[in-house]
Amino acid sequence: MAEEEKDQQPKQPNGPQDESRRKFLKVSGAALGGVVVGGVVGGLIGRNMNQPKQTQPGTPAKPGQQTKDFNQALMYMNAEQFTLTEALAERIFPEDELGPGAKALGVAFFIDHQLAGQWGTNGRDYMMGPFQKAEATQGYQAIFKRHELFSTGLQAVKNYAQQKYQKGVPDLTPEQLDELLTVFEKGQEVQINGLPSSVFFNLLRSSTLEGAYSDPLYGGNKDMQGWRMKKYPGNQMTYMDIIEKEEFVTYEPASLSDHMTQHG
Repeated sequence: MAEEEKDQQPKQPNGPQDESRRKFLKVSGAALGGVVVGGVVGGLIGRNMNQPKQTQPGTPAKPGQQTKDFNQALMYMNAEQFTLTEALAERIFPEDELGPGAKALGVAFFIDHQLAGQWGTNGRDYMMGPFQKAEATQGYQAIFKRHELFSTGLQAVKNYAQQKYQKGVPDLTPEQLDELLTVFEKGQEVQINGLPSSVFFNLLRSSTLEGAYSDPLYGGNKDMQGWRMKKYPGNQMTYMDIIEKEEFVTYEPASLSDHMTQHG
């Protein structure tokens, strides 16, 4: 009887051999559903178990630590087109005593990202013919997609600057940029693929304003500075604490990404 009870008791590690085996499983693999996973996956798991924890996404940076803005990456434009867009947008929405301009707000990145998506390809618009001359009240009715119109518009701006001023657009003076933009706004002197240049100018102007005041999640309005200039609260979850107050209340603006970080 004593021998049977002895056999039923859980076995204890047998010295250095079992200790070495446990260490091997910990470092080179892991037991998942009864299967020991080794190789690359196991090596990564074991390594992570022994390394200090890294900063998680959404964790505020420590003082003096630089953070990367992953929204500042080109998705549609090339470097020259981006530089042109940045120069034109900055003149439409310039920096002044009230706050930053289009360049500091990242407006050109916003425009680039929009051109790369469904808006730029008119993904939700009916783009089949026939294409007829539209009335002014009918909006954009041309055959060209927005990203095509934007690319050809930028090329037209570049050509005009070279012909008129013998300079590149970024080298123009503020007065020359104003003159160039006025010509394109009027739409009488320059044609872009058979369309008046005013079609491109209106697209550029509206996109610039949208980039300055959109949620930073989309690439513009960097650090919500556009909202702060307007004292706009951004995307608050509730206004219950101030809804009955008579005085004007200023909120620290909040982005959609802030709520994703808090509740994701």
